Amino acid sequence: MIDIRNKKRIVIKLGTSTLTHKTGKLNIRRMTNLTRVLADLQNAGHELILVSSGAVGLGVGKLNLAERPKDTPGKQAAAAVGQCELMHIYDEMFSRYGVTVAQILLTKTIISSEDRVANVRNAINALTRLNCIPIVNENDTVAIDELELEIGENDSLSALVASIAEAQALIILSDIDGLYEGDPHTNPDAKIIPVVEEIDGSIEKIAGGAGSALGSGGMATKINAAKIATAAGVDMIIMNGRNPEDLYRLFDGEELGTYFPAKR
Repeated sequence: MIDIRNKKRIVIKLGTSTLTHKTGKLNIRRMTNLTRVLADLQNAGHELILVSSGAVGLGVGKLNLAERPKDTPGKQAAAAVGQCELMHIYDEMFSRYGVTVAQILLTKTIISSEDRVANVRNAINALTRLNCIPIVNENDTVAIDELELEIGENDSLSALVASIAEAQALIILSDIDGLYEGDPHTNPDAKIIPVVEEIDGSIEKIAGGAGSALGSGGMATKINAAKIATAAGVDMIIMNGRNPEDLYRLFDGEELGTYFPAKR
């Protein structure tokens, strides 16, 4: 099992379901606990980079919409409102612990250009040297293709960011404990898979399914993220983000979630 204690630079992906209630409104208690734990982990010497979903979900709540918009302009509007709200919340909550945060918005166009990737890496390196926590999100206001395709790009984005930033580990916080042998919603006896050494057809078949009403990712996008991360030499863990204190358990060496070891 991974020993996360020895990993210095770690990317943590936060899903919409981790950050908000089903209403789309902010889950204040969880966010308060999460920022406290992350600030403490940074104080312990880890370089943290967050890839945060939640802009569209928060925008839905801020605009008092009954559900996530289905049309692209509506999603753009929700993302624009929600991204502002998201960064305001992070800035306010992290500042309580003396932690400065920074915003980085990416698109496929940026991460497909070698020169621009180098610029992103340089920016991340500079921010971590300054003890800032970079908070990365997909620029959903202008990234029309991603909004229309509904592919849950932030899971894959987190793996790409981990590769670009030359991180040692990627932790994806989800609304499920990890990858199960079957669907735990329909099969209560399904057991969690603690380690996935190889992502083959059987693993991909298990991972079928869509995300929640407010988020667009599902287990399939997380398996795709695992492919990207492990191929880049980055260890990855999928674990439940319901209780942020569980990150302490992980960093204390306890086995949680599903671990995908890097290909070295």
